[in-house]
Amino acid sequence: MTKIILKEKENIDEVLRRFKRECERAGIMQEVKKREFYESPSVQRKKKMQELKRKFRRKIQKAQGLIRPKKKV
Repeated sequence: MTKIILKEKENIDEVLRRFKRECERAGIMQEVKKREFYESPSVQRKKKMQELKRKFRRKIQKAQGLIRPKKKV
């Protein structure tokens, strides 16, 4: 659960901005969107397998030098 502690004389817009940022970091909105509609267990398994295949392909491509690693900012 995301909690925001209000500071003295803090503007409500700043508090709301901090709350939204914390929710984004915690992945709350992604979880809400994922659970918006019911997914049967078979569909969940299919999506999970597709994601694993995609990650495996990307890993192989990185090892072969076809994809550059992301730059750290």
